[in-house]
Amino acid sequence: MVRLNKFLSDAGVCSRREADRLIESGQVTVDGVRGVCGMKVGEDQEVRVARKVVGRRRERIVLAVNKPVGIVCTEERREKKSIIRYLNYPERITYAGRLDKDSEGLLLMTNDGELINGMMRARYGHEKEYRVTVDKPVTKRFLWQMAEGVRIRDREKGLDALTRPCRTKMLGKYTFSIVLTQGLNRQIRRMCETLGYQVTRLVRVRIMNIELGGLKPGAVRKLTEQELKELYERIEESQNVGVSEAAE
Repeated sequence: MVRLNKFLSDAGVCSRREADRLIESGQVTVDGVRGVCGMKVGEDQEVRVARKVVGRRRERIVLAVNKPVGIVCTEERREKKSIIRYLNYPERITYAGRLDKDSEGLLLMTNDGELINGMMRARYGHEKEYRVTVDKPVTKRFLWQMAEGVRIRDREKGLDALTRPCRTKMLGKYTFSIVLTQGLNRQIRRMCETLGYQVTRLVRVRIMNIELGGLKPGAVRKLTEQELKELYERIEESQNVGVSEAAE
């Protein structure tokens, strides 16, 4: 038997924290009785969320996708160019960290709510690497300013935000790489705009230990067992560090 919130997470419904909210709001029932936080359920019990039966996930799915430009990271059914529609995968999966419509490259898709939850927590500082092409020559000063942090407008909070220090490297006259440990909305584009540059192409080439490699645009592959093992180990390690720091 497992706790109800873990059952929902394992079934790919949502993260454990979100599951607790659903349970507390009375949207989850177990064998027709309202569920409570902390209760345990077995495989032979019927669990429903908003009257919909939830089955235990048979297989943990984690996919690497090379998202093309123009595809939108959303679960909105009305969006004709959503990543969900584009992939049309036979199992219910969603993205673990989005890419904006104008960007391309590595996107992880999964049915594991815990993985999504672990990757989306900004305080864990998971690395994401991008290859960026801009409209005028890249200079050493520009790369230094990007690496030190750029003050941009945080549209969600309505405040100015100073981006975290990051790593940058010149790749060509108009191209550079940047490794971020945060994910503000359209962050790289806004950083470049602040410094007088316009992004003409943005490709995500790595998420933590997972690399885009030679995956062609629109192509999909399952992660290898070694990639999965290292990915989950890194997430668990970062969570443990976060718990230790909070305790201090």
